[in-house]
Amino acid sequence: MLNISGIHEGFVLDHIQAGMSLSIYHDLKLDQLDCSVAIIKNARSNKMGKKDIIKVECPIDALDLDILGFIDHNITVNIIKGDRIVEKKELHLPKQVVNVIKCKNPRCITSIEQELDHIFLLTDTEHETYRCKYCEETYRKSAVRR
Repeated sequence: MLNISGIHEGFVLDHIQAGMSLSIYHDLKLDQLDCSVAIIKNARSNKMGKKDIIKVECPIDALDLDILGFIDHNITVNIIKGDRIVEKKELHLPKQVVNVIKCKNPRCITSIEQELDHIFLLTDTEHETYRCKYCEETYRKSAVRR
């Protein structure tokens, strides 16, 4: 059996869809942090069958929960302090995402102004649809496979 030691202070991302942990690792830019990271792929789960888990030993402030909520709002974030889970955060679809989605409309101001943030606003929670703040270009999260 695989044994991954506990962490003193940090967070554990649980209930990640199997096979998605490396993508989340890069999306959260964990490779740019100077901390310990453990990725567990295809762990057995009663709830999901298989799941991935990411353990990170660093302050929770380093984690962008908006990006994580956009990636998969079913992920559970367990905050660890003093070797114990002190809080469990459930994620929700963020009302706004900045520089996560790039607008594909060639006429959008973000195509011309490279320094301008790509801002998308949640317009339909049921269909997970976001619209570009500048040109109203739509992005349906559920239709796109990562």
